[in-house]
Amino acid sequence: MQNPKPNALSWLAVSALVLLLDQLSKLWVLTSLPEYTAIPVIEGVWNWYRTYNTGAAFSFLADAGGWQKYFFVVLAAAITGLLGWWLARTPRSDWKTALPYALVIGGAIGNVIDRLIHGHVVDFIQWHWRDHYWPAFNIADSAIVVGAIGIALYGLFSGSKTSARGQG
Repeated sequence: MQNPKPNALSWLAVSALVLLLDQLSKLWVLTSLPEYTAIPVIEGVWNWYRTYNTGAAFSFLADAGGWQKYFFVVLAAAITGLLGWWLARTPRSDWKTALPYALVIGGAIGNVIDRLIHGHVVDFIQWHWRDHYWPAFNIADSAIVVGAIGIALYGLFSGSKTSARGQG
């Protein structure tokens, strides 16, 4: 009987690191930065800017009346569960699959913690160029975006390999 290859659940250590960095940075923000006040980090490009988001990306559903908090918690739990299940079925050495999943899991949990504790997500990184300001975000958001891009790119560029393996 052949030993099965170890699964990628050990990549959850990356999720834990994202979660730790996210929550520590938000603790710093909540104890050190004034609300709604730009603090330049790199003049003309990057500010610390403490703000809150009751919605999702780009404040989607931010003014929905409160029910969206539970919707986003349930959605994040479902996505995290699905990605965790996929990690368990992914070989540990398949970092191109495991790393993006782990990033999304860590980021999703970080923002869920905010929603459950504060009722909103704490955002504080603000990029801008001249008069154009990108919506403020946080470390969890960054991990989710980088992970989602990784999932999309790997899916896009590995599609032909998967199809070829399935035919052999």
